[in-house]
Amino acid sequence: MPGSAGRVKSADGTVLAFDRRGEGPAVVLVQGAFTDRRHPLMTAIADGLARWFTVYSYDRRGRGDSGDTAPYAVEREIEDLAAVIDAAIGAPDQAPGGLAALSTGDSAGGSTGGSTGAAGGSVMVFGGSSGAALALEAAVVNPAIAKLAVWEPPYHVDDGAPALPLDFARRLDALVGAGRRGEAVERFMVDAAEVPPADVAAMRSHAFWAQAEAMARTLVYEAEVLGPGNALPAARLAGIRRPTLVLNGALSPRWMANAGAAVAGTIPGAVRRVLEGQAHNVAPEALVPEVLEFFVAA
Repeated sequence: MPGSAGRVKSADGTVLAFDRRGEGPAVVLVQGAFTDRRHPLMTAIADGLARWFTVYSYDRRGRGDSGDTAPYAVEREIEDLAAVIDAAIGAPDQAPGGLAALSTGDSAGGSTGGSTGAAGGSVMVFGGSSGAALALEAAVVNPAIAKLAVWEPPYHVDDGAPALPLDFARRLDALVGAGRRGEAVERFMVDAAEVPPADVAAMRSHAFWAQAEAMARTLVYEAEVLGPGNALPAARLAGIRRPTLVLNGALSPRWMANAGAAVAGTIPGAVRRVLEGQAHNVAPEALVPEVLEFFVAA
């Protein structure tokens, strides 16, 4: 679906690139590891939602067309998402009243205002995998997020989850800093994503591998977002007070299902759904209808 490209500056001066498509209340998409806004999954989700919403899909810092400013901190990524949300709220053709406009069928009108939540504007946010963890962290502190849908945030809540070292982010950072980007990618894939070593070895001959190495620095960021051992931040998530949908795939590992159940059980009033026939690498045609139904509901 045709759209437009834009840029916005985060609080620390980092310039973030985004694509915008569709009409209606604003939805912001937050991608996970090894993806940017032009990844086929992200574009398919954006296209699927754009019939009903104005969809903003941005490159998180360090990937795609966005910049990257040292030193990294999870708080900077939360500010990045806030900057994109501010841009969505302040867009001249953003539907007034946010969610209320969708329920009444009104998709025309002027600006909802500027800063996050200050003028009554709101957005809905979808986050996938480690992007789901970032979206959840943002929802704790940003009142402009009116609804939140997440796909399989990879927290570790039982012994079946991968046993990651508590300093996993530091180890990845050391590999990237030493110029060993391929090793960092391999460690993330094998240790965090549970990809068999033989499969990772085969990937090295594919065009995808160069793209993965180019994103190696952002794997450190993913590990930082999830925190030591990917532990569930239950106390923080319990503070989320807005409608939340947690999605899992029926074919995903049991530990991911347990993580989804734990997230849904921690956020007051959260809803959890399991998509039959889907694994972590979800098909957009299965995901989009669930997110659409949740975002459209009053």
